[in-house]
Amino acid sequence: MKQFNDYLKVILKHEGGYVNNSSDPGGETNYGISKRSYPGLDIKNITTEDASNIYYNDYWVKLNIDKISNEDLKLHIFDMSVNAGIKVAVKLLQSIVKTTQDGIVGSITLSKVNNEDLVDKYKESRINYYNNLVDKNPKLSIFLKGWISRVNTTKFNNE
Repeated sequence: MKQFNDYLKVILKHEGGYVNNSSDPGGETNYGISKRSYPGLDIKNITTEDASNIYYNDYWVKLNIDKISNEDLKLHIFDMSVNAGIKVAVKLLQSIVKTTQDGIVGSITLSKVNNEDLVDKYKESRINYYNNLVDKNPKLSIFLKGWISRVNTTKFNNE
């Protein structure tokens, strides 16, 4: 059974280090932690330990992800929440299992999620989300290839 740190390795590989891309709505970013989401942090100087604490407390725990049985699905949900936000990641999942899209992984969502293999459907939903995002905001098209690559390389043997 995989532990939080196994998931974190994949996330940190995707996110990389410090970036300040003027086209990124999140602004200054380091290890995937954005200035927009954490305006009080010195983004340029956060450590991997800082990022780990943020990802555990503000993402992993809030996602209620330990209760999802499929390891690959957990990884995709965690990765999507880091990239697009928890609510977006969970609502994509809820749309697949046809439950209320409230952005919270509760007992009803869990009962539906743990009954079938949803990884391919979730990956497809992620790609559709990114394509729709670019349709709405063409300036984000510079990120599309990277986002799709991220979906297709989100796996544990990618470390």
